[in-house]
Amino acid sequence: MPSPHDSYVRVRGAREHNLQGVDVDIPRDVLAVFTGVSGSGKSSLAFGTIYAEAQRRYFESVAPYARRLIHQVGAPKVGEITGLPPAVSLQQRRAAPTSRSSVGTVTNLSNSLRMLFSRAGDYPEGAERLDSDAFSPNTAAGACPECHGLGQVHRTTEELLVPDPALSIRDGAIAAWPGAWQGKNLRDILDTLGYDVDRPWHELPAGTREWILFTDEQPVVTVHPVRDADRIQRPYQGTYMSARHYVMKTFSDTKSATLRAKAERFLTSAPCPVCGGSRLRPEALAVTFAGRTIAELAALPLVELSRTLHGSTEAARVLTDDLRSRIEPVVELGLGYLSLDRATPTLSPGELQRLRLATQLRSGLFGVVYVLDEPSAGLHPADTEALLTVLERLKSAGNSVFVVEHHLDVVRGADWLVDVGPRAGEHGGRVLHSGPVAELERVAESATARFLFDRSPAPVREVRSASGQLKVGPVTRHNLRAVTAEFPLGVFTAVTGVSGSGKSTLVGEVTEDLPGVGRLVTVDQKPIGRTPRSNLATYTGLFDVVRKVFAATDEARRRGYGVGRFSFNVAGGRCETCQGEGFVSVELLFLPSTYAPCPDCGGARYNPETLEVTYRGRNIAQVLDLTVEAAARFFAETDTPAVARSLTTLLDVGLGYLRLGQPATELSGGEAQRIKLATELQRVRRGHTFYLLDEPTTGLHPADVEVLTRQLHGLVDAGHTVVVVEHDMAVVTGADWVIDLGPGGGDAGGRIVAAGPPGEVARAEGSTTAPYLARALARTP
Repeated sequence: MPSPHDSYVRVRGAREHNLQGVDVDIPRDVLAVFTGVSGSGKSSLAFGTIYAEAQRRYFESVAPYARRLIHQVGAPKVGEITGLPPAVSLQQRRAAPTSRSSVGTVTNLSNSLRMLFSRAGDYPEGAERLDSDAFSPNTAAGACPECHGLGQVHRTTEELLVPDPALSIRDGAIAAWPGAWQGKNLRDILDTLGYDVDRPWHELPAGTREWILFTDEQPVVTVHPVRDADRIQRPYQGTYMSARHYVMKTFSDTKSATLRAKAERFLTSAPCPVCGGSRLRPEALAVTFAGRTIAELAALPLVELSRTLHGSTEAARVLTDDLRSRIEPVVELGLGYLSLDRATPTLSPGELQRLRLATQLRSGLFGVVYVLDEPSAGLHPADTEALLTVLERLKSAGNSVFVVEHHLDVVRGADWLVDVGPRAGEHGGRVLHSGPVAELERVAESATARFLFDRSPAPVREVRSASGQLKVGPVTRHNLRAVTAEFPLGVFTAVTGVSGSGKSTLVGEVTEDLPGVGRLVTVDQKPIGRTPRSNLATYTGLFDVVRKVFAATDEARRRGYGVGRFSFNVAGGRCETCQGEGFVSVELLFLPSTYAPCPDCGGARYNPETLEVTYRGRNIAQVLDLTVEAAARFFAETDTPAVARSLTTLLDVGLGYLRLGQPATELSGGEAQRIKLATELQRVRRGHTFYLLDEPTTGLHPADVEVLTRQLHGLVDAGHTVVVVEHDMAVVTGADWVIDLGPGGGDAGGRIVAAGPPGEVARAEGSTTAPYLARALARTP
């Protein structure tokens, strides 16, 4: 029996996802790193088991109401865990933050800055002291009344709302109105109100056009629809809404991304004329500190902001010292180029996670387990050393730090290593090693050991010759100042540089209109869908083929089931209790809602009748539950080339371990990116294609990086151009051409430091990347 002061977290019989009854002991108060190929089960152990159990115990301590629902939420599949302290999770959240969320709000630095202005700001003579809320654009007391604290105003014009004035209203002159019945309803109301809906728009009087498009009135009239021969329509009460009112209401209220995007087409956005884009009331902007308004200080890079903050009074000194100490860990993690007003949606998942990590450093917690999800994601090798320092400080404050990580420098810096594998999915789920890092070298099965202790020089690859050049620029945007770059065509190019040096800004200037691009395919890390209804099978188009296969079975034909019957997104075949979601939301008082498997279908998503139809012994839910690898074997003997092609490309990019029905919300940014790449690879390509990938190796084990780069080099060998924004030096060494930006981030970057083959860039002076690239080319650990 372990003592109550056990110095180990002891896991017994972990069976979450693909874990095969894992037993493992991990010491507390150490930096422990969990490694293994993608899909091996390391996240299932660190997050799905250890963190989930700590969270479950927290729920049990909260309140009887929450405790009553715990069995619905579901405990992790584990025999027992002893020696487990409270846990804090820092994951790369996939949820899209709102435009009101910023670097300042995520780190709470905005609160401190507002307090500084409230207590120690320079007020105009006779002005009343303002509360700190009056300096926030997110409160009624501080927000600019014109733009409601957004800094932008959205307006529309007649030209945008009516692109073709030769059309009549009945023929669809008002393009901004909705289609189908709703649009017909608005036209019928106008007709009833006495407006001529059959005259060309440009022939209508100016006053009439103005009222139809821009009125705020909403008259209610009785509409007598024209009777169709095949159906009788009764009169109804209709409310008129102008085109502008409809567009603005849709833009601000809709939850549908498609409808919002459509509304956005009819709007122009400009800085608010009242606050000039600063988002604040005039009273707040009249207060200064060190000669600047709060909006001006919030726009400075954090490095510069820290240098600007010096108090002349005692109160100001206390507040500025506190602010600088809070900024310090953010700068230490390589994010000094960010400003407080930078909107959170513009940050990468790695940047967001490191901001939360910097905030935790100031929280003063001790005795907890921090469980981190790839904190090195999106980090240049130069910043990884700072990350290790920060993790070490969390540990020395009396905490245990458990990190799921692929970056070999972070792995080497660990006190303890838990290697899961040997491969992905059903071929993984075992702990191959739990102990000091050096001892992993003796584990023959470990894919991690092969890369961690490889001392052989990098293979010499012949550099390809370019078939032409693509000139981009001069670009002046963000921190780029009149930068011109030349991308060689028909080769593999890596764009490198520290975080914030301008890499993504530069490649974002490549468009299909530029001569030499041909077809442009941009593969980013944005989610493939924002709800669990979107999954691997639906995104790749694989599910359409699978549904046709089920609809063609004898049993489906006998019952009269069509293709739609096998969709969980439409009524008919789906389970109506959860409406095909597979789970139901459980509302917890004072806590975020959580989700539990549907009590009727148990997560299968379909009703019992649909599940009675089988194909080769499996129903549709069981096929969706197959991994890509298992599905490839299942469909191997069937005559379904479209399925085989789709599954083969997913296997080729190293996603064999994902389930076909894996919800989009469960996928990492790197997985979403590789699904997009696989979807693109399965298309029949004609002509030259320009592939642009933003950090494709994020979240990938070095073994998976090998698989992915093989695919990318295959595209180049087929005559296409591949450009990757990349931090992984193993990928950069294999490139034909390197464009290195820097030397630093933010204002210290934004220019091309070096360009040429990897060997040449590795010798470039003034390049932050050069020494790391040189080390990778020599490959000496």
